[in-house]
Amino acid sequence: MEFFLQQLFNGLAVGGIYALVALGYTMVYGVMKLMNFAHGELFTMGAFLGLTLLGTFAFTEVLGPFGGVFVLILMVMGMVAIMGVLLERVAYRPLRNSPRLSAIVSALGASIFLQNAIMLMYGARFQVYPHGILPNTPISVFGVDIPLLRILLFVVSILMMAALYFFVQRTRIGTAIRAAAIDQDAARLMGINVDRVIQIVFIIGPALGAAAGVMVGIYYGQINFTMGWIFGLKAFTAAIIGGIGNIPGAMLGGLLLGVLEAMGAAYISTAWKDAIAFAVLILILLVRPRGILGERVADKL
Repeated sequence: MEFFLQQLFNGLAVGGIYALVALGYTMVYGVMKLMNFAHGELFTMGAFLGLTLLGTFAFTEVLGPFGGVFVLILMVMGMVAIMGVLLERVAYRPLRNSPRLSAIVSALGASIFLQNAIMLMYGARFQVYPHGILPNTPISVFGVDIPLLRILLFVVSILMMAALYFFVQRTRIGTAIRAAAIDQDAARLMGINVDRVIQIVFIIGPALGAAAGVMVGIYYGQINFTMGWIFGLKAFTAAIIGGIGNIPGAMLGGLLLGVLEAMGAAYISTAWKDAIAFAVLILILLVRPRGILGERVADKL
């Protein structure tokens, strides 16, 4: 049981990261019916910007470990959010009324461009985050010693997801986002600025991805310019498991995927953890083709 609980918390910590990245995919798809394939590279950019700012301003030395990381994440989220707005303006908005295939090709091109830009700026080698940015002393949970860092990652992920859910469900801007996701034409007739809504979505999604990138750097200790591909793929899978376009579904899918990977690696083999996760994805889609929380949506006539 002790081993099981350790792997459970490990899976929840990683799953929280998957969920944050998955929210970026699902929000853009919910409003634009488009997969933002460049989202993984924005996540990677967040990790590298976090490392750059950490070395330049030494936040943790001035503000302490928790205050320093908090300010660091806020700054990185703001910078990557600006990149997300620019990405939407340059790569997606000119093609909004074009065939969907054109937008997909543009998204893939933006992904390749950003990945190579990161490689040219930071190099192709792994970059290493400073060791011990946050304390990692074990904390007893249900009689099991869990590293503090895992608990912090899980708690921060849950708080961010809860804040996003409250924002979307309880604010006027969130109502506008939900309206645009249902029917953009009807939203315009009701006086909603759909262009502004899409901008807000491209602020929130990349910002959450950037926070996840910093968390990955702190948790794993090293980052690489190609990391957006694998984490983006896992997050995309999580969004599909939960129900693409469904915000609670992306949260649930990310946490479930993280736990499945951790349990597969612990009880079967680390070499099979990805295969197990995708096998579960296939089984879920066979039973629930629209994902766990996905709903049947009527086609517009």
